[in-house]
This record gives sequence, structure tokens and C-alpha cells, in this order.
Amino acid sequence: MSAAQTDDKLVYMANQIARNFAVQGDEAAVTATADHIKMFWDPRMISAIIDGDRAGLSAIALQAVESLRS
Repeated sequence: MSAAQTDDKLVYMANQIARNFAVQGDEAAVTATADHIKMFWDPRMISAIIDGDRAGLSAIALQAVESLRS
């Protein structure tokens, strides 16, 4: 799988997670999305979405990924 395909798949997955938590409101959804990614994604996947092309991420997913940088 190419890097672009991996980025696309990770973006798709992060957006799905964010969409599921969106009913909680933006702030809670960002936190829940970041927590879900930390708990269930492989560290390589987390590194790939942090360092890769994040074009296409929803606002909630983008904020969640940004919070994972720290």
C-alpha cells in the first residue's frame, strides 16, 4: 500500500470516529476522538496520521490529531 493510500485510509478512519462522537459537541468529540485513537490505533498509525497528509480531515478529527502531537 502506498503512503498516499495509507494516509487516505487513516483520514477516513479518523473521520468516522469523529463523526460518531460529534453528537457530544465539538469539544467533547475532539477529546473522545483523540482518546479513541490513542487507545485503539497502533503507534505506527498514530505517527502516520500526525506526520502524513491530513487533507480531508473533518474539523473535529483535525483537532483531535493535533492534540496527539503533545
